[in-house]
Amino acid sequence: MSGRPELRGRAARLARLLPTGAGQAARTPFVLLVVLLLGGGLIGLLVLNSALSEGAFRLDDLQKETKSLTDEEQALQRDVDAYSAPDALQRRARELGMVPGGDPAFLGPDGKVKGVPGATGSAARAPMVPPPEVLAPSPARTPSRAAGPARGATPAPGSRQRSAGASTQPPTTPGR
Repeated sequence: MSGRPELRGRAARLARLLPTGAGQAARTPFVLLVVLLLGGGLIGLLVLNSALSEGAFRLDDLQKETKSLTDEEQALQRDVDAYSAPDALQRRARELGMVPGGDPAFLGPDGKVKGVPGATGSAARAPMVPPPEVLAPSPARTPSRAAGPARGATPAPGSRQRSAGASTQPPTTPGR
């Protein structure tokens, strides 16, 4: 005996329709297809995960760069605010030799002067042209220059030295 029971009737007819030895061969391509699909899916997930990780690193770098540029922008804005403050503008104007203006007078549409013009604080003085060292950025001072002029040295043109008999007239450059 072959170990298989003998089929009769309807079961025998159905058994003839099913292939007996080809069952193993038909299953092999299906298993290979499933293995290839699973392997392709895993490789696809690996590639996708790598791309997402790379994007996360790039995002982190861009966020750090944005933070540093924002800090730099805020520092520059603080500098602009400090330079545009009224007291800083006034100090810089005095360094350049400017003086506050007096009261203005206005001309009406008919040509009459309205108001009385006031004199500036330096109306008695002649207009002053600031020396070049005020206009040009000054180099770093050396210790010998910071201590004052050496003995026997002649003062630079335009600078004033005070002595016991010096006049009480203010210097020509305000703020110096």
